[in-house]
Amino acid sequence: MNLLVAGHDRVDAGKTTFSTGLLSKLDATGFKPRAGNDYWFDHGDYRRAVESGRLYGKDAKRLAAASSADVEPEAINPVHRLWRPDASTGPGILGPGDRSFVVDRVGAEFVVNARADVPDSAREHLPLADATTVSSLEELNDVMERRHVPALRDLAATIAETPTAVVESYSDVALPIRGVPFAAVAVVGPERASIYDGARYAKACEVASGRVTDGRLEQRTRDVTDLLDPVTTASLPALTSAERSDAAAVGRAYEPAYDSLLSVARAQ
Repeated sequence: MNLLVAGHDRVDAGKTTFSTGLLSKLDATGFKPRAGNDYWFDHGDYRRAVESGRLYGKDAKRLAAASSADVEPEAINPVHRLWRPDASTGPGILGPGDRSFVVDRVGAEFVVNARADVPDSAREHLPLADATTVSSLEELNDVMERRHVPALRDLAATIAETPTAVVESYSDVALPIRGVPFAAVAVVGPERASIYDGARYAKACEVASGRVTDGRLEQRTRDVTDLLDPVTTASLPALTSAERSDAAAVGRAYEPAYDSLLSVARAQ
């Protein structure tokens, strides 16, 4: 059984808190296909990882810790991107003009933006001397086709072999990985989780991706949920910082929402 957790909002939707609580209720493994953090805004998380010669974020770390299987963050999160603020006036290789892609970790390999200001700490602790470098969007797209896509395809195969998987999306992206059927989907936002049938949600993703006016490779969650009604909704009580960091406490607080999600999943 595969369950997807997506977010209504780009930032702080509560996806990871919801996912870790769900993992505490199930004999399951959590996955975060794609993730990223910011050198400035997530500096503590960045330093803790990079000083051990690794690159991963706090979401993947929390999911790994809450999983029943003994997994490392990199195993459940094959693609991680490091950003940093960018004062340039226009978009760089990728993303908005206020931040710049710096380094990608794809599996155990690294891809470096040759036009970015790579932090000295990253050059000191990560094996970037032999990393692939890109200096244009075309080069990055080529590398993503050769490395990112196979890494995600391999993860999809791993998820397929996992008896119960909880897959967390990133930002407000509706579907973080292709080729994985989901029994049910929870779209999480402040105070509420909307629960969707997995097959109908997948169909809505296909319809949203075919919109002529869209032009995006990744559909935003709201583009998809505008096309279908949830099977049910569940209230999510506000939690303290201490409660959010305790997967078992989240599991108890969100239990009615998890029961609704599992009921939809098991009806398939």
